[in-house]
Amino acid sequence: MPVAILEQVSLHYGEQVLLDHLDLTINERERLCLVGRNGAGKSTLMSLLLGRRQPDGGIVRVQDGCVVAELPQTLPAADERRVEDVVLSGQAELAALLAEFDAISLSANTDADMQKMARLQTKIESQDGWLLQQKAEAIMDKLKLPKDKLMAELSGGWRRRVMLGRALLSEPDLLLLDEPTNHLDIPAIEWLEEQLADFNGAVLFITHDRAFMEKVANQVLDLDRGKVYRFDGSDYEGLQAWREKRLEDEEKENALFDKRLAEEEKWIRQGIKARRTRNEGRVRALKAMRNERKARVDRQGVSDFALDSAEKSGKVVFEIENLCYSVEEKNLVKDFSSIVQRGDRIGLLGINGCGKSTLLKLMLKQLKPQAGTVKQGTKLEIAYFDQLRAELDPEKNIIDNLAQGREFIEIGDQKKHIFSYLSDFLFTPARARTPVKALSGGEASRVMLAKLFSKPSNLLVLDEPTNDLDVETLELLESRLMEYEGTVLVVSHDRSFLDNVVSYLYVFDGDGRVSEHIGGYQDWYERGFRLKDASAKPITDRQQKQTKSTNPEPQKTKEKAKVKLSYKLQLELDELPQIIENLEREVAELTQETTAIDFYQRDTDFVTERLHLLEVKQGELMEKEERWLELEAMKEGDA
Repeated sequence: MPVAILEQVSLHYGEQVLLDHLDLTINERERLCLVGRNGAGKSTLMSLLLGRRQPDGGIVRVQDGCVVAELPQTLPAADERRVEDVVLSGQAELAALLAEFDAISLSANTDADMQKMARLQTKIESQDGWLLQQKAEAIMDKLKLPKDKLMAELSGGWRRRVMLGRALLSEPDLLLLDEPTNHLDIPAIEWLEEQLADFNGAVLFITHDRAFMEKVANQVLDLDRGKVYRFDGSDYEGLQAWREKRLEDEEKENALFDKRLAEEEKWIRQGIKARRTRNEGRVRALKAMRNERKARVDRQGVSDFALDSAEKSGKVVFEIENLCYSVEEKNLVKDFSSIVQRGDRIGLLGINGCGKSTLLKLMLKQLKPQAGTVKQGTKLEIAYFDQLRAELDPEKNIIDNLAQGREFIEIGDQKKHIFSYLSDFLFTPARARTPVKALSGGEASRVMLAKLFSKPSNLLVLDEPTNDLDVETLELLESRLMEYEGTVLVVSHDRSFLDNVVSYLYVFDGDGRVSEHIGGYQDWYERGFRLKDASAKPITDRQQKQTKSTNPEPQKTKEKAKVKLSYKLQLELDELPQIIENLEREVAELTQETTAIDFYQRDTDFVTERLHLLEVKQGELMEKEERWLELEAMKEGDA
């Protein structure tokens, strides 16, 4: 049975078509993931269902008696409201009736007071209102919400949890979630997945988190140029194949249409030239074809940015020894030692507030260690993506934030005008003059990427780069990071992103200890490791309190745990012997050449170049041999 129906809905924003005669039906208990480009109209569609906006044309019909609730993308204010009061505001009208009844009952002494109480009692009973407090208690207990705490005492993730409690108290038939995993760490995301599995109503949600989509959705709605296309399932690879086939079919249909239109245009011109009587029906059909072609919305181009690598850094990028840092007696980094080498791709994994960003700032020397040392390598050219976007001035437009006096941007050997460069990030010249404060979250993230990649670097530091990006831009970012020749450090709660980008993890236990693990998130997960669930105790922004680790195994025990290599790691292991064999042959040939009797009698530049090449190949051979030993050690644990 449908809970909401959109019929021939159209909506324009200036000259931009957001919804174009869109038809959509949402049925009971459906789990629908809404995907599409940044700015395609996903949040706008939700605002129509909530009644906050009206369409330019068409009908938005929510079934009689159907309750619609939302979990908004923006975090609620960290104010002085009690958690219980915020949850009860999910039934604000009923809560107000109960409060009014209680207030009158305490001082009622006239017939008018009694009559008013009787009227209030009738309204309350008609809505089963006497059970409201009991329902709120049950929801807060289920979500483990601290009802007497103030919103100002809670972290962003916990405030989002409170808002979910508020939405659930309204007992919605349709729950709308806009980027629900933003600001949540992995245990909180997994907790949300469990809550939605138990929810009895329909769910429509927007997300860039592919793992969350596959876990929660049973169908995907692709919003593309004002139309919605429905994919039955949530497998991301299947979705991509289906979308590519749909676009391929569309291109073929458009090509046939354009061919017929060209033939009709040729006919009409020939008819005019020969002054022959024309078929008026055919002329009308041609006019209709012209109008149809004019109304066609061409697919927006895809982002196509590149990363410019600077001169190679030294082989050792960071040397960390016994590093310690704490805040208000809370250990964020405790006695941590590690070496980061050129070309490493390291993901920082842990719950919110555990110290990931703090470790990055210590490594970049933005913070001074309280104990221990951090030694930076030589020739470092650092590009830093800040999740708070502090690098951007909200009052300035995109060009002024990016150009910094430059008219051209140099990427490798290519020189691009600033407008041409911004077009790679899907910004038109008009949009490039827009103040940053007027941009959507996805657009602001793309500006950050544009600024980040406008200068050469050999060390990329990315703190939550995936928030608000559409999936296509996210995939391109993954592809470019895999091609990047420098070193990458990335903080992310996006499990798929970590699997696709990193080959090594720093895992934070919440008490300051950081352990090192080979592979991505799924490799670590399949070895039986888990981040401890912070849901047993709310985390405050000021205190960042955590419970003790539920996996206090020593590192040696973890290394012996039985594991199974992922497909990606097994493929790498299978390819390494041939790579090592090729490098051994190259090293042998270069060694033979450089030890020949007449070698040093040749041109000085040639001698220097060949000796340098030998050194490089020897270093590559050593790195590949060490990597082979690491993967073989992991494989033996599975034997």
